[in-house]
Amino acid sequence: MDDDKKNSPDRISLQKATEHPDSAAAVRDNRALLVIDVQNDFCPNGALCVPEGDHVVPVINELSKDFSHVIMTQDWHCPGHLSFASSHPGKNAFESVDLSYGQQILWPDHCIQGSRGAEFHSDLQITHCELIVRKGYDKNIDSYSAFFENDRKTPVGLAGYLRERELKRLFIVGLATDFCVAYTALDARELGFEVTVIENACRGLNVDGSLDTAWQKMCTVGVHRV
Repeated sequence: MDDDKKNSPDRISLQKATEHPDSAAAVRDNRALLVIDVQNDFCPNGALCVPEGDHVVPVINELSKDFSHVIMTQDWHCPGHLSFASSHPGKNAFESVDLSYGQQILWPDHCIQGSRGAEFHSDLQITHCELIVRKGYDKNIDSYSAFFENDRKTPVGLAGYLRERELKRLFIVGLATDFCVAYTALDARELGFEVTVIENACRGLNVDGSLDTAWQKMCTVGVHRV
């Protein structure tokens, strides 16, 4: 077994990961599929293209049929967002700067509110999605996670929704593995949810080794990888 597999979250079959607990008390479905940021700007020809980002769409469409509860997230930035390189004269995309809430990677302008780039990929077909969570709309702070903004303390509101609906087992897919997917998974574990990331329904950016780092962090906190 190579080092990458030894250091990765345990890989288990999707069937095993998604099956209901073997308990007669488990009457209601407590699973939710979280579809993270499958938007035009993260797909080919988008402003912040994730390599093969569009390849996740048919996989997610098929997966969603097995879930009664599907929640989608949507990057929703205002023009001139502080996380954009264009908001920092002399800086380029993928450089880092220190902001009031810590270090921030600067991105190309992307997912501007109301733009085509912010729309979900047109082939994404999840008509039974019950909630869309928009994030990153505060001009002065970025938001990777579906649970907290990048100051790591301002809640987005998803945790309360899940708890009121008694949805405790989260299956996470989407873009990008090493940023919004990973941050969502890590926060979900911190909040006490059972978390599985479905690898072939995700794609990563891999900025300076960020993909391996993200998987290692997820492994450390008990995220399942299928």
